[in-house]
Amino acid sequence: MNDSISKRASRSIARSGSRSRSRSPGSSRGHGSHEHNNNRGRGGRGPGRGGRGGPKHESTFRSGGGPGDRKPDVWGSKMQQEEEEERKKRPVIAEEDKEKPNFGLSGSLAAETNTTVSGTVLKYNEPPEARKPSQKWRLYVFKGDKEIDLLHIHRQSAFLFGRDRNVVDVPIDHPSCSKQHAVLQFRQIVETDNLGQSKRTTKPFIIDLGSANGTFVNGTKIPATRYYELKLSDVLKFGASTREFVLLHESAEA
Repeated sequence: MNDSISKRASRSIARSGSRSRSRSPGSSRGHGSHEHNNNRGRGGRGPGRGGRGGPKHESTFRSGGGPGDRKPDVWGSKMQQEEEEERKKRPVIAEEDKEKPNFGLSGSLAAETNTTVSGTVLKYNEPPEARKPSQKWRLYVFKGDKEIDLLHIHRQSAFLFGRDRNVVDVPIDHPSCSKQHAVLQFRQIVETDNLGQSKRTTKPFIIDLGSANGTFVNGTKIPATRYYELKLSDVLKFGASTREFVLLHESAEA
């Protein structure tokens, strides 16, 4: 009886082993390829079926085309391309068409900054570097060969020339002159000598206020609304007036 039981057990074990060997190691229903089943659960279908599984580096390729047509996705390339296209759309301004700086006073600036005296709006305000000179500058006024006046212009930092006697410091009654014609302005500037040393000095300048007939230094018309530095013995004329204003100071007379 024991021999019969042993034979049946042997046959049962043999049949069980035969069934296990008949299954393929890569079968989806088998229990022998546990790692293969786990990969299916995490990554989907295997790489051989074109699913979402497979090498991780393939996710860095853009979709579309065959594997040989795919290119790496460079970070920020799309943004750079958009910026380049936007730059190409901007109009190109030629160097000669660019607006050049204008240091003159505009009408709007004059309306905001200039003051009113006796109901008249002044065309000019003194700059921050305005200073009274330490030298005793003078203007000698000639008509022809005759000296008709002497002006001590070191007593204040600026003098307004023109026909409007309500506001000007030096009246010019000739009809070719404007009501507010020009300003003689003392300004403190920084100069560098031949040794490279810097020093501050106060010098006289003339500025034409956009007059109708201009301001002249030594017979040459100066640009309007620009400071023009004056030198010792310079001769000023305004409009078509024949009066001449000769610039000197105390040291030059000695």
